[in-house]
Parts: sequence; structure tokens; C-alpha cells
Amino acid sequence: MTEPFVQPAPAKVNLALHVVGRRADGYHELDSLMVFADIGDELAALPAAADRLTVTGPFGKGLGNGDNLVTRAVAAFRARWPGHVPFGLDMTLAKNLPVAAGLGGGSADAAAALRLMASLGEAEIAAADLVELAAGLGADVPACLVSAPLVARGIGEVMRPLKAFPACHIVLVNPLVPVATSEVFRRLQSRENPPMPDIAEPMTRPAQLGIWLAETRNDLEPAAIAMVPQIGSLIARLSQTPGCMLSRMSGSGATVFGLFGSGAQAHQAAHELRQAYPDYWVAAAPLIEP
Repeated sequence: MTEPFVQPAPAKVNLALHVVGRRADGYHELDSLMVFADIGDELAALPAAADRLTVTGPFGKGLGNGDNLVTRAVAAFRARWPGHVPFGLDMTLAKNLPVAAGLGGGSADAAAALRLMASLGEAEIAAADLVELAAGLGADVPACLVSAPLVARGIGEVMRPLKAFPACHIVLVNPLVPVATSEVFRRLQSRENPPMPDIAEPMTRPAQLGIWLAETRNDLEPAAIAMVPQIGSLIARLSQTPGCMLSRMSGSGATVFGLFGSGAQAHQAAHELRQAYPDYWVAAAPLIEP
């Protein structure tokens, strides 16, 4: 039997997310430090007569097997590079991340599809061209192509990957309440805020990262907490956990993260959260390093 082609789709986490302006076309200008956890969805594919997608996994129900960001990414790739993949793909998306959770799940899935398509042809596709295509699919898709620590600016298309990053672990907890990104942005009190401070490089120690993060924010957090008060409760709970350097909301929510320098402390925190919130989604994982 042919082994499937597999691409991971790691969870995206905004350690900091500053909204610094709004463009004439309505898109918001952002300044964000993005990292990726070693946990996420997974896209597998086998050669087939035509492209087809099946969605499985604990959060696959309700997504359907038709039009989503994976099928759009595959279609956009084929339109841009016809013949690069001269066969159809029978794809299976294992949806392990909550939907509308601030973890870039759909964007990560689309990026996995683009990486998969690019890897299957003989000709090499320039990274800049793939990023350009990704930007047309969604603001987070270019960063998810990289899936390593980076600073993202503009609407997400201006990226600066970091050459070094501290070895950290992260705890993710979501109350399983979907949050509409558009509604969070609509409720923003200010759309022109100060940018992130400069990052001193190389940043190699968790303590360095913690000090820098103390000067940053997630500007979407107050609006999201007003919509889903559990977010605020989870931030407060995680911030009191031994070893937690920072607790904050990721993206537009409702996922809250706790950042740890120790894997043991992260897993202990996740264990306690599962006991305290048995109906919530909780995960612990190391961050993907550069």
C-alpha cells in the first residue's frame, strides 16, 4: 500500500498582538510575535483520480467535507501552477484543534495543503511566490507556512523569522466557545495603538522572553473577554500557576495560553486545568524552535 503524504498543521499562538492601525480597505495593521506549538491538525493525502477532502478528528464534526480553506488552497495552487501535481489527491484532515479558537487552525490547514502541493512536484517553487499565494487565502496563512517563531507585521504578510528562541512549553485551554474574529475587531476601543518594543536578538533564555513580554499586549483581549468572560477567568487562573511566565489570550480567542520554561510544570498545569475544567479543551506542548 502506498504511504500517504503527510503535513502537520501546528497551532499558531500570538504571544503578543498589537493592533497599530487600520488600512483604507478595512484590514487592520498588526504587530505580532507568533510562535507555534508542537500540536495541531494533520493533513494526509494519497494519489487519486480527483481531489477530495474528508475531515475527521475530534473537531471535524460540523466542518463538512466540501469547501474550506484546504480545498481553496489546493484549487489556488493548481490554478497558479497547473501540472505541478499531475494527479488528484484523496486528502484526510484530522481536525485536532478547536474551531474559531484563535489558534490559526484553518490557516494552518491551508498552509499544510500548500506545503504538501509544493513538495509533490519536480520543479522547485520559490518561497516568495508561495507566500504571495498564501496571503490571498488569509492573513495568518503566510506565517503558518513558516510554522516557527517570527514577527509578523502589516496584515500578517510582512514576516521576520527569528534566528533563535528560548526553549519553552505552552499550555493551551479553550472553553469551547467559538469567537468570531470580525466581531472582536468590531468591538475594539482603539485601532491605533503603540507597536511592540524591539526584540533584542538573539533571545535565548526564557527569562529574557518573559521580561520582553511584560511590555507587550494582546489588544483584542478586552473585547473578547467582554464577549466570553471565561477568557478572563482562565487568564487569572493560569497566571497563578507555578512556573507560568505569562498568561494571555491568543489571537482573537477564546484560547488562553500559559507560557512555561519547564515541560514538567506545563504538564502539571495542564493536568490541574483538566481536573478543574473537565468540559474544556486543554493541551500542553513544547514550542517549535527555529
